[in-house]
Amino acid sequence: MFLSAIVMMKNRRAITVEQHVGNIILFSKVANVILFFRLDIRMGLLYLTLCIVFLMTCKPPLYMGPEYIKYFSDKTIDDELDRDSRVTWIVEFFANWSPECQSFASVYADLSLKYNCAGLKFGKVDIGRYGEVSKRYKVSASPLSKQLPSLVLFQGGKEVMRRPQVDKKGRAVSWGFTEENIIREFNLNELYQKSKKFNKAKGDKVTPSQFPPVLEEEEEEPEQQEADSPGQEAETKKDK
Repeated sequence: MFLSAIVMMKNRRAITVEQHVGNIILFSKVANVILFFRLDIRMGLLYLTLCIVFLMTCKPPLYMGPEYIKYFSDKTIDDELDRDSRVTWIVEFFANWSPECQSFASVYADLSLKYNCAGLKFGKVDIGRYGEVSKRYKVSASPLSKQLPSLVLFQGGKEVMRRPQVDKKGRAVSWGFTEENIIREFNLNELYQKSKKFNKAKGDKVTPSQFPPVLEEEEEEPEQQEADSPGQEAETKKDK
């Protein structure tokens, strides 16, 4: 009953089915450690050692699928956000060691495939690697923090909104990182429609000079073919 209660509490923030199953397996291991220690200390130490070796050797898989996401560093994020005031950016602040960020990677990639265009772009920055970025944008990279991942909407280089929100005491308000919640909270459909106008204003057209027509080879006339045929036969006889 205690294990079920813990799993239900943790699965409230789970995004994918894999994350649900992962939480169940993780806390089942914790319960098994306690039960083995109660049965025999030696068996408990052996099982705990095996779990630690497994966690150190078998790392969780990273998302390697298609995406339209630009990865920032501490030196490029400010310049890219301020480059064009007409472009709207949705930036994810993440850390590779965070299980929540790993589970959210596929969802964020799907959103970039559906909504990315010239006026609406998606970016990511690893605040576990660039600590200055986390301080600059006030996103805590602590292992106990509930701000990972954080999605921030930038328009004209300035922050408009972020999820999850942070209260006055600096604590993150619980929020579900599902695809439906992100589309609704960030008004992605409306932003995408506005970005289409930006695409038309940009006027990217293909000119005929860019792709010159391919000239078809003219067929040989019958007379020329007949004239060439004796020569060809002579060559074949000579070869023989």
